[in-house]
Amino acid sequence: MEVILYRGQKSYRVDVLGLTRELPVVNVAEGVWIASNAELVLGDVEFIERVGKKLAERVRPFNPEVILTPEAKSIAIAYEVSKRLGHRKFVIARKSVKAYMKSYVCEEVKSITTKEVQKLVLDDRSIEYIQGKRVCLLDDVVSTGGTMEAMKRLVSKVGGETVCEAVVWKEGPWYKSESLIYLSTLPVFVSEEKFRQMVGRAEA
Repeated sequence: MEVILYRGQKSYRVDVLGLTRELPVVNVAEGVWIASNAELVLGDVEFIERVGKKLAERVRPFNPEVILTPEAKSIAIAYEVSKRLGHRKFVIARKSVKAYMKSYVCEEVKSITTKEVQKLVLDDRSIEYIQGKRVCLLDDVVSTGGTMEAMKRLVSKVGGETVCEAVVWKEGPWYKSESLIYLSTLPVFVSEEKFRQMVGRAEA
């Protein structure tokens, strides 16, 4: 159930690790709607603790030395995972260049939830911390994979090694990666026109 025909659904119920939540369905592009997890991953303490514990268990066998996460929805989960792995810090890829950054590297990214092309930025201290380390890329959700691929390029640029990717949800049919760890799935809701297009491409 990766793609669902949108028929005016207002919400979508998810069950992750025994926790049931109702997510609002919101429009993110022409003919495309998603179940928005923003309120859940930004402020639901019970949810953050539970998924953080499970993700830490799942990524531990890959022996990551640092968690890299994009700004901003996945920061609380990255904190929880890092704490449970015994890490003293984690790294956030910022979405803009800040005045305090003496030097930096950046990658462009287009996400399904943003209308404009964005940046992911690592400053000099983050670069130094990642260099030579085994890195786990962590986000709340992966859909088209734009953010994940941008983080991979950043890690490669600064001399780190990506050893795994971890998310709470895999959303839609697009992203394929053998190293992806996910706890659950989310569908993408589409208009009839887009549904026919996607089904046609799948059958071709």
